[in-house]
Amino acid sequence: MIRVKPFAAMMPTEEYVKECAALPYDVMSSDEARAETVGKPYSFLHIDKAEIDLDKSIDLYDERVYLKAAENLKAFEEKGVYRTDSKKRFYFYRQVMDGRAQTGIVGCAAIDDYLENRIKKHELTRADKELDRIRHVDTCSAQTGPIFLAYENSDDLDDVIARETAKKPTFDFVTDDGIRHVVWASESSETDEKIERAFLDLNALYIADGHHRAASAVKAGLKRRADNPQYTGDEEFNFFLSVIFPAKQLKIFDYNRLLLGLNGLSETAFLAAVEENLGVVTLQSQEAPYRPSGLHEIGLYVGKKWYSVRFHESVCQAEKAADRLDCAILQERLLAPVLGINDPRTDKRIDFVGGIRGLKYLETRCSQDAMAAIVMHPTSMEELMAVADAGEIMPPKSTWFEPKLRSGIFIHKI
Repeated sequence: MIRVKPFAAMMPTEEYVKECAALPYDVMSSDEARAETVGKPYSFLHIDKAEIDLDKSIDLYDERVYLKAAENLKAFEEKGVYRTDSKKRFYFYRQVMDGRAQTGIVGCAAIDDYLENRIKKHELTRADKELDRIRHVDTCSAQTGPIFLAYENSDDLDDVIARETAKKPTFDFVTDDGIRHVVWASESSETDEKIERAFLDLNALYIADGHHRAASAVKAGLKRRADNPQYTGDEEFNFFLSVIFPAKQLKIFDYNRLLLGLNGLSETAFLAAVEENLGVVTLQSQEAPYRPSGLHEIGLYVGKKWYSVRFHESVCQAEKAADRLDCAILQERLLAPVLGINDPRTDKRIDFVGGIRGLKYLETRCSQDAMAAIVMHPTSMEELMAVADAGEIMPPKSTWFEPKLRSGIFIHKI
């Protein structure tokens, strides 16, 4: 049983929604956010990355950053840029990218479902990143970035989404990156009740993206529980802002690797190590940038040449679902033993590049600062859910979801 409830969203007015909508705080640097907000006084980055409105020398975790975020949020509301809905309801959020659409239900998921692992994770989180968003949520008294969740299958939810999104939308706009964003608001309590009942019939939800935001929202809620020992469980701080999509609609892009060094190996020796350690079935030279066609295959660019590399079946056998992932095989069979990259989270000899940047970008980097590039086949939603169901953790940088959910369209006051 999964508990998801409607809420009274704080949302931009139609006049400001396109300017307000912003990419998540953690996909850009402070300098990039400053550049992005030139001429955009109501971009949500003024709240999500409030350091851009302070002196560049300020520490990102300075208390003044969080106070500025709360100040900006209050000012946006007072100026009429944002308004709070008059009733609690569910919303529907569609993103269209390159002709592909994904449509999710916007509501608030229960922190108890997260704590009891009915909202399933596949990624470790860092304490410093958690603390940052805990302070942000607590100081603003609001959750400002939705968690990207998925459900495996629900005909009832799919039917509600199809019916409600056939109506006139509340918002319909295209951001500068060409992605279309469409929002609808549920128009009846009957619809909201159907959605709540349908979620109760599910056994699990899966975090697709936003593990740090989810962990932070939960810990901020637990902090408020401690401050309010008579809590009932129905208070807003017991829930966190989510957009929940059918898993079948989601697309995971490749998350590729750039090797900034080869651990002293020549290119010829490195290729020999690739063949030996991956038990390679084929290592074929390619005429053009090579994108793997299936599982247990990578594209490799080294010495200004492209290769297709297919793993031998013997290296793909593992008991754990997480260990059968291509990125795990690559890490355990090549990156660690051959290149000495034992902790890819911190090792400066490896860089990670979302597939959205394309293969030519990898070639360019190899002419500048990298010695080789590895193109992965995208992890599938089925693999993600299998790892989460088993209670396992994926290797770092296993998934890259596009399009990214925009912050600033929905805010959940706690």
